[in-house]
Amino acid sequence: MILSVKLTEKSFGDKILYTDLNFDIQEGEKVGLIGRNGTGKSTLFGMVTGDDSDFQGEINLKRGSVVIFSRQEHHGHEHKTVLEYIQGDLPEYAKLAHIMDTYPELMGSNTRKIEVYSEALERFNHLGYFEIEDEISQAFESYQLDPKKLHGTVGELSGGQKRMIELIKVQRSRGDIALIDEPTNHMDYVAKQAFVRWLKAAGEAVLVITHDRDVLQEVDRIIEIRDGRAFPFKGNYGAYLRINKNQITSQVNEYDLVQRRISNLREDVIRFRRMKEKARDPGTIKRFKSQEQKASKELARLSTAEQPSFWIDQDSAGDLNEKMTAAYEKYKAVNIKLTTRSSDSKTSRMLVKAEKLSLGYDDKPLFGDINFSLAEGERLRLHGRNGAGKTTLVQAIMAKVNDIQAPSQRFSGHLMVDRDIRLGLYEQEIAAKYIPMTLGQAIEQVFVDKDLPVSEQRVKQLLGDYLFNPVTDGDTPIERLSGGQKARFQLIRMLAGDPEILILDEPTNHLDLPSIEELENALKDYNGAVIYISHDSFFASKLGGETIPIGQ
Repeated sequence: MILSVKLTEKSFGDKILYTDLNFDIQEGEKVGLIGRNGTGKSTLFGMVTGDDSDFQGEINLKRGSVVIFSRQEHHGHEHKTVLEYIQGDLPEYAKLAHIMDTYPELMGSNTRKIEVYSEALERFNHLGYFEIEDEISQAFESYQLDPKKLHGTVGELSGGQKRMIELIKVQRSRGDIALIDEPTNHMDYVAKQAFVRWLKAAGEAVLVITHDRDVLQEVDRIIEIRDGRAFPFKGNYGAYLRINKNQITSQVNEYDLVQRRISNLREDVIRFRRMKEKARDPGTIKRFKSQEQKASKELARLSTAEQPSFWIDQDSAGDLNEKMTAAYEKYKAVNIKLTTRSSDSKTSRMLVKAEKLSLGYDDKPLFGDINFSLAEGERLRLHGRNGAGKTTLVQAIMAKVNDIQAPSQRFSGHLMVDRDIRLGLYEQEIAAKYIPMTLGQAIEQVFVDKDLPVSEQRVKQLLGDYLFNPVTDGDTPIERLSGGQKARFQLIRMLAGDPEILILDEPTNHLDLPSIEELENALKDYNGAVIYISHDSFFASKLGGETIPIGQ
C-alpha cells in the first residue's frame, strides 16, 4: 500500500463534504476517481499533497514515497520558462543541479565536497536528467505542442497548454504516485492515445480524476465519491457499470423498504395515540402509550437518514424489472434538465454545405477539398488533430450566420450557410465578456444578446434545471465556478432561443457521467442539426452521423 486515506470529516463552512471517507491505493495501481461535480475530488487531491490540512482524519503515505501532482494554479511561476518550470518540479532536480553548478568552484581538494559532487553526478545521471530536455521535447511532439513554447514563459500558455505541460511534468517525474486532474480535457485523439499508453505502462501508482470513459476503460479500479464517502469498484469502466447496477438496485430496494416502514410507523403513531386517548383503563393507556413511544422512537431514527444518491447508467437501467424501474425512477438522483427542439418543429431544409472547401491563414491552407452537406436533423462529426482546422471551419460557419468576415482565408471551394438559422454554440472556454459577471448576470446577458425575453424567475428556473442553487448560486462570480459548473453554463448559453443547429466543441469536458448521459439523451432527441468536435469515442458512438476528416 502506498496511500491510505481515512477522513472522518471535511467541511466548508456549514457544508460537510466528507464523512467517513476511506480508501487505499496500492503500489503501481491505476485508479480512476469519479463523482458528481462538486463532490470534492480536487479538494481531496489538495489534502493528499498537503496543501489543505483543514480536515479531521489521517492521510498516510508509504515512508519515502514521492508524490507528483498536476498543479491547477500557476501563480508565482508566470515568468519562468516552461523548461525551467518542468525541471524545477522534478524530484531532486533543483538540489542536484545546484550542487553540480556550484561545487566545482567551491570544493577544491575538500574530500567530502568532492564526494557529494560525485554522488550528485551519479544520481543526476541515474534519474536521466542529462537527457531531460530531449525527453521533454519529444513529449511536446507527442502532445502536439509548439516546440518554441518550451523556451517561452509559463504565463504565455493557454489554459489547455498549461494542462498539457502539467501532464508532461507528471509523466517525466517518475515518482511513486501521481495525482492527475482531468488530463484528457483539450487533448486530441492522438494525444489521448499517447496518455493512455503511458498510463498502462507507468510503473508508479496513478490516481486520476476523470470522467473520460476511454481513460476509465483502462484503469485497474474506480473509486466513486458519493454522499461524502468513497465507494470502490474493482475493474475498469465496464466493470463499474455492472457492479454499480447491482449495488444501486440493492440500495434502492433497501431504501424503499425503509420508506414503507416509515409510512407504516407514522400510521402506527397516530393509531396508538388515538387508542390511548379513547382508553379508560390505566393499564391499557400505559400499553398504548408505550407502543406509541416505541413507534415514535423508531420513526425518529429512520427519518434522520438522508436519501442516498442513486444513479444507474441508462443502458443498465433498461434491464431492470418493472417494479425496480418504478422504485429507481422514484428515488434516483436529480440530474440536469435539457430542453431541446420538439419533433413538430423539424424541417428538412439544407442548413450548411461545403464543396471542395479549403481554409487557412497567411497564404497557407490548413485543409483542402472538404465536402459535406447538413440538413436539419442530421449529425456531422469533425475529426482531426488539434490545429488541423476544425475550429477554423466552425468559425467560418459562424461568420456566415452572423454575416461578418471570417478570420480565416478561403483558398478554394464554397461554403454555403442558411443565414436565417438560429445557431447554438458550445465552446470549451467561456467568452471573456462573461468573466466579470455573476452567474445570474451572465445568464441574463445570454438572453439579452439573443434578443430573448428574460426575467428573474426564468433565470432561477434555469439555475435549478442545471443543478445550481436558485437562491444562492446566481450571485457566484463566473470566474469562481468549477470546470463542471462552467460547462453547465455553456449548455444554458447554447440552448437559449430554440436553436435549429448546434455546434459543440468537446462538450463532455468537465461534465460528470450522469450529466454526459443527459446531454447524450437530449442530443439524441434533438431534431435540429448538430455539428460536433469530440475525441470521446463513447460520445461519438452515441451521436453517430457522418465523420468528416479534417487535415488528414
